[in-house]
Amino acid sequence: RVPLVVHWPGKTQANTTSQAVVTGTDFYPTLLEMLGLPALPDQHQDGRSFVPALKAKPYERGPIYWHFPHYSNHGYQSPNGAIRSGRYKLIEYYENGTVQLFDLENDIGERKDLAKSKPEIAKKLKKMFHDWRKEVDAKMPYPKTATSKPARGARILKPNKKR
Repeated sequence: RVPLVVHWPGKTQANTTSQAVVTGTDFYPTLLEMLGLPALPDQHQDGRSFVPALKAKPYERGPIYWHFPHYSNHGYQSPNGAIRSGRYKLIEYYENGTVQLFDLENDIGERKDLAKSKPEIAKKLKKMFHDWRKEVDAKMPYPKTATSKPARGARILKPNKKR
C-alpha cells in the first residue's frame, strides 16, 4: 500500500481518511473531473475517477487488472498478470498456468496462498481475469522456440573482447 494525500480546498474534508483503492490509471480521469473537463474514454479505458472518494461519498472502484506478458529486466519476474477484486488478489503465472490467491485484508504482505483452500474464489477471479484479457485483446507471451542457427546477419560477440 502506498499512502495518497490530497488537498483540494472546498472539496475535501481536513483530517479524514479513506480506504478507497485506486491505481495509477485512475489519476488521469480523476484530474479531468477535478478540473471540470470532459471524460475522454478513448484515452483512459482502464482508469476510474476517484473524485467521489475525495468528497467522502460512496466509491467502489471495481476490479483492478495488471498484465505483464514479458520478463522483467531484474531477472526474477516471469510473465504474469493479476486481478484485485475487493479483498482478494489473484496472480496468474503465464509460463506454467499456476495461480496464487491472497486475502489482502488479512495478509497485506501476500505470504499465505489461498488458491487451494478457496478454489471457488480462485476460479471466479481467474475467469474474470481471462474475460478481461479477451475484452482488451491483451497480448500474451509465446514460448521460445529452439533453433540451431543464429538469425541471418547476427554476430556472435565474445565476452570481455574490445569491440
